[in-house]
Amino acid sequence: MGEHRPTLVRPPPVDEAKAPIENALELTDLSIIGPDIFTNTRELWHPPGARGIYGGAVIAQTLAAAQRTVPPDFVVHSYHCFFVLAGDSSVPILYHVERVREGRSFCTRTVQARQRGHAIFTVTCSFVREGSGGAQFAAHAAAMPAGAAAQAPPDDYAEPAFLRAGRQNGDENPFQSFRCKPHDADEKPEDKRVWQWVRARGRISDEGGHQAHLSALAYISDSYFIGTISRIHKLWRYPVRLEDVPRLEPDVREHLTKLNDWEGYGDLDEYKDRPEVGMMVSLDHSIYFHNPKKVQADEWMFTEMESPWAGDGRGVVMQKIYSKDGTLLATAFQEGVVRLKQKDENKAKL
Repeated sequence: MGEHRPTLVRPPPVDEAKAPIENALELTDLSIIGPDIFTNTRELWHPPGARGIYGGAVIAQTLAAAQRTVPPDFVVHSYHCFFVLAGDSSVPILYHVERVREGRSFCTRTVQARQRGHAIFTVTCSFVREGSGGAQFAAHAAAMPAGAAAQAPPDDYAEPAFLRAGRQNGDENPFQSFRCKPHDADEKPEDKRVWQWVRARGRISDEGGHQAHLSALAYISDSYFIGTISRIHKLWRYPVRLEDVPRLEPDVREHLTKLNDWEGYGDLDEYKDRPEVGMMVSLDHSIYFHNPKKVQADEWMFTEMESPWAGDGRGVVMQKIYSKDGTLLATAFQEGVVRLKQKDENKAKL
């Protein structure tokens, strides 16, 4: 058996001049193999208990690959992808970009992420030439919710230490998140909103340019996205049965309690007799970038998530992403499988 490596090329040393998220999302050009082919430079994160690698990493790297093939005065405005198969963090990913259309105002790219010869992820994204809309144009934008700015974390915010547990090699998450306490617990699920503040850790380099900020936003946009369904319905989603919590090792039980308290959706005891999540995975993901050049992903961004519909084992979630000054940066949508555990049912499969 040969040496096992999750990348095609041995990763270079971490570049301390770049933000952690830039290092995590670094791509290697494989033009020696063929045009517009890239691969992950470093091993991608597989969250504990997840079916595969973190979806946001593939979202961000496919966007980064596409961005490398467009003229410098074009910026992404629309991104649509499908999660086809769970990604394996122990196997390199090949990103194949196809230049579908080259227009004066718009250009289109498709990207396919492949492992072991099979597509695990497909993308279609569109880029627009800056300023092509003319001097006069219709404009409006949804305002950041009242009360959101008052809950913004300080610039020197440090996450609780327990959140770093389970990371590979003790590495920190390349982005930070700060949960806002729910303010609408008595509302119907379709009327509830989930608020959080997010930012890339460290400072994104000038070398990375606006493309690095957009890739970082794409990475962050997948965080706890379809999980909104479990929060607004107060579903038990932890990988242990509620009745088994008292029998956990003290340190594990303490970690679970702290994590649940940080989430802010009630004490563990309040989940008694609540439905349990049997499977929750993303199916597709779309991002509309409204102000791409205003994205500063290493500064605090506010996100509001809501779900207009869930049923038949699926759910749809919408997310608005704002800069700290209230500019609407992007709107994202995601549909995912949300299946509840059924009595006397074998493990569900897709």
